[in-house]
Parts: sequence; C-alpha cells; structure tokens
Amino acid sequence: MLFRKPSCDWLIAGLGNPGENYAKTRHNVGFRAVDALAQKLHVKIDRAKFRGLYAQASYKGQKLILLKPQTFMNLSGLSVMDAARYFKLPPERIILLFDDVSLDVGRLRVRADGSAGGHNGIKSVIGALNSQSFPRVKLGVGAKPHPDFELADWVLSSFTKDEEKILKPVVEDAAEAALTVIEAGVPAAAAKFNGRQP
Repeated sequence: MLFRKPSCDWLIAGLGNPGENYAKTRHNVGFRAVDALAQKLHVKIDRAKFRGLYAQASYKGQKLILLKPQTFMNLSGLSVMDAARYFKLPPERIILLFDDVSLDVGRLRVRADGSAGGHNGIKSVIGALNSQSFPRVKLGVGAKPHPDFELADWVLSSFTKDEEKILKPVVEDAAEAALTVIEAGVPAAAAKFNGRQP
C-alpha cells in the first residue's frame, strides 16, 4: 500500500515561545489564538513534526494545518518553512497569528502582507519563506510603558488581570478572523475585525 501524504489547503501558525513559564506572556498570544482556533475546530495541537506541534483540521471543505513552532520565537520561520515545504504551500496560503506592540490590548489588525515591523518572529518567517506576502492577524499587546523599557522584557512580561479580561474575547476573535480570511479573503476579514473596539 502506498503512503499518501495528507493534503493541506492552508497553514495557520500561531507564534510564541514553548514552555509553561512563557505561556501567559505578551509574546505568546499567537499560541493562545491558535489554541482557541483548535478548540473551535475540535482538534488538539499535540502532534510533533515540522520543529513544532501541529493538528489537522477541516473548515468548510478546506483542509487546515494548525501549527505552534517549538523553535522559540526568533527562529519561528524554520518551523513554518518545514510545514510549508512539506505541504507545498505558497506564502499566500499561510496565515500567521502573533503579538503586536503597536496595537492596544484588545485590538486586532488583519493584513495581507507587510514587513516584520521589528518583530523577530515575523522577520524569521519572512527570511525562511523569502516572502512577506502571507496574511497575518496581529493581536495588540500594548506599547512599552516608557521608552527606556527594554522591548524584550516587555513582550516577555505577563498581562495584568484587567488586560486578561479584555484579551479573552479578542483571542477568540483572532481565531475567527483567520477563518474569515480562508472563507472570504483578507479584505473582508480586515473590514470585519480591524475597527472593533475591545
């Protein structure tokens, strides 16, 4: 019997750092969003491959791979590239969910492409795919409290209790935004989610 590689229409990767001590940090909202998506699609992201953890799911006839790179944030591109190559997916079929310090907590921004904007995880993905033409759902984690604050320390800090309350529905919205990109395209997802107030 010939082994047939599972097919895939979309790869959805949430970015973050592996390990319990990073789970609730600002940098890990991408992991939380892709976990919310897995819950929505009734799958568990627990299979090891592509230098990450993944799950297979389907949505309205589309076959999806949900991925959580385990390479640590700054090398996220290696994991995304492994999965993209395996399933022969172009960048336009790869949706990334990740944190953005230029957006307030509670805000989302859906975009079709763009630069890394200082985000090392996205920089790694752009370098690995040799493209920045992948859709993304950015989750606001708030700006540094003052200019002298180290950015690395800020993104590795935890949310406050009040921020966590705001964040919960936004993580759900980010998962929904990824599905809207698949179903209706980036402009429709942007129109629906980019102006929403927390």
